[in-house]
Amino acid sequence: MARVSLTRRRVLRAFVVPAATLLPWPAHAVAGRIASARIWPAQEYTRLILEASTPIGHRLILLKDPPRAVLDLDAVGMSPELVRLPALVTPSDPYIARIRFGRQPQDVLRLVIDLREDVKTELFALEPVASFGHRVVLDLYPLTPIDPLMALLRESPDPTPPAPSAPSAPGSTTERPIDNPPVPSAKRGAEPRRKVTIAIDPGHGGEDPGAIGPRGTQEKDVVLAIARKLKALLDAEPGVRTMLTRDDDYYVPLATRVQKARRVHADLFVSIHADSFNVPTVRGSSVFALSEHGATSAAAKWLAQKENAADLIGGVNLDVGDPVLARTLLDLSQRAQITDSLKVGRHVLAGIGSVNPLHKSEVEQAGFAVLKAPDIPSILVETAFISNPEEEQRLKSDRHQRRIAESMRDGIRTYFAGRPALSRG
Repeated sequence: MARVSLTRRRVLRAFVVPAATLLPWPAHAVAGRIASARIWPAQEYTRLILEASTPIGHRLILLKDPPRAVLDLDAVGMSPELVRLPALVTPSDPYIARIRFGRQPQDVLRLVIDLREDVKTELFALEPVASFGHRVVLDLYPLTPIDPLMALLRESPDPTPPAPSAPSAPGSTTERPIDNPPVPSAKRGAEPRRKVTIAIDPGHGGEDPGAIGPRGTQEKDVVLAIARKLKALLDAEPGVRTMLTRDDDYYVPLATRVQKARRVHADLFVSIHADSFNVPTVRGSSVFALSEHGATSAAAKWLAQKENAADLIGGVNLDVGDPVLARTLLDLSQRAQITDSLKVGRHVLAGIGSVNPLHKSEVEQAGFAVLKAPDIPSILVETAFISNPEEEQRLKSDRHQRRIAESMRDGIRTYFAGRPALSRG
């Protein structure tokens, strides 16, 4: 694939028209068929996906004044899926304003994407996996990437030194926060304690629905709903602030989830999922931590392999990577992290066991890629088996989602009550 940046309007002087007015593809052309076209808009980035049964030749041209992205597809004919593509652009999409089509020589179909602003792009192809065929993926990012740390600080700044105040009345009490007790204001030069920072990770998203229940409930939707409830509950705790690794329906690569948690100096990373199995009677909640040597059970190993394959389904550009982060994630000499993860995992497991039957009574361990931050206690919570019809029905319930979130909040609260937050700065 090739990508160039041009500013001259002559590039678009080729025939460009709405999709509905395109003439049928010439009879002599060997035209491929786009079987599916999808758009996943989000503030972090917007993803456009074209899927076909055979590989699609593709090239990208970027234009300015006004900003446009021009995607040329080799030997591709119009299909009902492409005709419907412009209607998938929503007014709330932060990057795509509209999509048009045009015809080029040599049997090339042109997609003209009118942009709301200049963007950075990634264009790559994905091989068939799971139920997906050959995919061409175009990601549109803001020129200035969203910094999770700055977003967190704007939403919930660290405390400022408290003003001197009168002593409390004898016998008065205050609510005990999760974080370290505030430094007494009488101590000159003392700095206030930072808030406990918790990264909440709703699994899957976007192209990757995760597990799907017998009634069609998608794991990605359930876990995002629970994650939002958990965030609201924890944000209401004194001395606590949280961030979501994704706050909408889009895919975040596994390594990026870890990277976001490290960027905000998280004290805890909680990844939320809903399990599945090919036997519908299997049920119960589980909590997992990273394993340094191997999985604690065959089921834990199978689950880790399934979750670690999410990047193949969600769609990650394998030509772009962070070698430093990759080395970090491959370094399993993180005994202290695993020890703390097991501790918080036991508290969360005890909490969630009060609202849902447990699949395993102990915290299990396996090589989950999303738990491999070397310096952050990290757990993965399988809230229930979405493949079990009864548990699927409960997972769809707003009330049950809140009860799960409350039980996780209680376990996290108990953990931090006996372990002050690290002074990460």
